[in-house]
Amino acid sequence: MARRTSLEDSSCAIAQALDVVGDWWTLLIVRDAARGVHRFDELQRELGMSRKVLTERLRLLVDAEVLVRVPYQDRPVRHEYRLTPRGRALLPVLVALQDWGDAWVLGDGSTTATATEASLEAQRVHELVGTRIPELRLSDHDGEPRDPVAADTPYTVLYCFPGAYARAGAYPPGWNDIPGAPGCTLESCTYRDRLADFTATGATVHGVSTQRPDEQREFAKRERLRFPLLSDAGLSLIAALRLPTFRAAGASRLKRLTLVVDRERVVRDVQYPVPDVVASVEEALAAVRRLGSPE
Repeated sequence: MARRTSLEDSSCAIAQALDVVGDWWTLLIVRDAARGVHRFDELQRELGMSRKVLTERLRLLVDAEVLVRVPYQDRPVRHEYRLTPRGRALLPVLVALQDWGDAWVLGDGSTTATATEASLEAQRVHELVGTRIPELRLSDHDGEPRDPVAADTPYTVLYCFPGAYARAGAYPPGWNDIPGAPGCTLESCTYRDRLADFTATGATVHGVSTQRPDEQREFAKRERLRFPLLSDAGLSLIAALRLPTFRAAGASRLKRLTLVVDRERVVRDVQYPVPDVVASVEEALAAVRRLGSPE
């Protein structure tokens, strides 16, 4: 490993942070740990890096208390590498980097809540089929921790939306001018109206946005929603699945997409982009019916 100049004595917090995570391999390790990749061999396979370099980067992250070693096997002793609270605090950094890459490297820099079907961003989302969602908890609109994947039904429909508010004045300025942003109320109410059909097919419906639980609760009460809205304000689900986001009013917002997930936490169907919110609800219902009962 090439010798690095340490910046730890700098009074600049950016420089101090880069002393820990300034190497690109280091941030990719944090990215994959957020995705549920915790073991040495798994990390090496995912990242394609040498054992020597991976060992050095893991040691650096453990020393910096970004990762913690957790034993999972006694003979021989083997460890997993899991994010600490300090490490999870890097999730907004990862999401911001992804957002910047989608907007300015893969895109034209415009603010949008959608993508073209042929885009690399859409390809990344569709590659989630077959991916297992790691164990995590999100706050529901009552502030209670909840697994985004229901354990008591064969499937969970996770419809991710930019934001829905009970009061028109609560929307960020220029919201209706952002492609793909309007339509969250119609989408949620369509799921509400078709909830009995989803239930009959063995599917639970969860809505997900990055709004605060109190904002979601106010909206759910006004629209009489009979299913939970989940808050990913901490960006844990977004980071775990590398879901696309955009920035509005200084906050990261989910782009509109839908995932159908089975009881084993495996993504079975994806909708992205979603040009028609009413049609997307019907497509999600059709996907659950097509998948049928798991064996």
